[in-house]
Amino acid sequence: MIAQMLLKSKEKSTYKEDTAGEKPIRSVAKALSWRVVGTLDTLVVSYFLTGKIAVAASIASVDFITKLILYFFHERVWNAIKWGK
Repeated sequence: MIAQMLLKSKEKSTYKEDTAGEKPIRSVAKALSWRVVGTLDTLVVSYFLTGKIAVAASIASVDFITKLILYFFHERVWNAIKWGK
């Protein structure tokens, strides 16, 4: 059912490939949403390993910032690569 809706939607649209790729703000939104998921995972794993919520929160906080920045640049580099588009 969902696949049929997607196919019909694609047939109706006059989709033109965006040659510029994603805008940076989209990369930021994707990075933030993914980091929330990743940080919760890091928080749980850190707490499980240390048994201390303060240490786990510290680890998760640093992890959130560093990986958010890394993911943003990773997305921008991949956006510039023409392979697979």
